[in-house]
Parts: sequence; structure tokens; C-alpha cells
Amino acid sequence: MKSTIVIGSDHAGFQMKKFIIKKLEEAEYAVEDKGTYDESSVDAGIYAAAVGEAVAADPQKRGILICGTGIGMSMMANKVKGIRASLVSDLFSAEMTRAHNDANVLCMGARIISNYMAWEFAQKWLATEHLGGKYAKRVQAMMDYENRR
Repeated sequence: MKSTIVIGSDHAGFQMKKFIIKKLEEAEYAVEDKGTYDESSVDAGIYAAAVGEAVAADPQKRGILICGTGIGMSMMANKVKGIRASLVSDLFSAEMTRAHNDANVLCMGARIISNYMAWEFAQKWLATEHLGGKYAKRVQAMMDYENRR
């Protein structure tokens, strides 16, 4: 079994979330679904906070958040101490957000990209390791700033 992925969405991202969960499970990841559980209108922030808190509590976990654009989810998730959430809508960004910024939460927009694109981005993101070195110093500077606030 691979690492645990904590996932959440709002109503706009619900169908994409179901698709990504299926793909993650097929790829032998453990999945924690923090909701939402249907397409009824909800506040995305609730789910972004739930995923963020779960990831912040366990550095071995990573998170995936999906809403209509991914913007609201990324903004809210980044309010959780210890979270480095990154919104992506292309493959290069999915790779670089891990390699350079050690993002621990991937955010995507179901109204922006297709399910299959989202899965490609998630695979790239999950397979990419943080490069360390000068990038580790930059990530540490972000975290130091967060801790001083």
C-alpha cells in the first residue's frame, strides 16, 4: 500500500473527486474522503480545512482538493498552519509545485480541467519528490514566516 491521500471537494468538484478516488484506489493508495458526499451546494472551505488539518497532523499524508476553479480550496487550505497548497491546471506546474515548493496539498478546478487531466496532474504530483537543497531553504523560509505570524 502506498501513502495515504486525504481528499475533499465541494459540490462542483464532487464528480471529479469520485473519479480521482477510484483512480487512487486502483493505484493502491489509501484514501481518506473528507467530503462532500453529494452534489448539494456546500461551502468549500469546510472541506479544505478538513483536508488541511488531516495533512498538517501527519506529514506522511498528502491532500487533494477539488472545487469549481480550485481557487477557493487553495486559499482556504493555505490558512491551515503547515499547509502548502498549490492550485494547478497544467502538468509542469503539478511537477514543479512538488519539486520546488514541496506542496503537500494539490488543488484543482473541475470546471477548468477534465477528469483525465486531473488524474494526470495527480499522478505527476504524487510521483515527484521535493528536490531539497536551495529549494528546501526556500520552503523553510516560508514555514519560518508562517511560524512568526
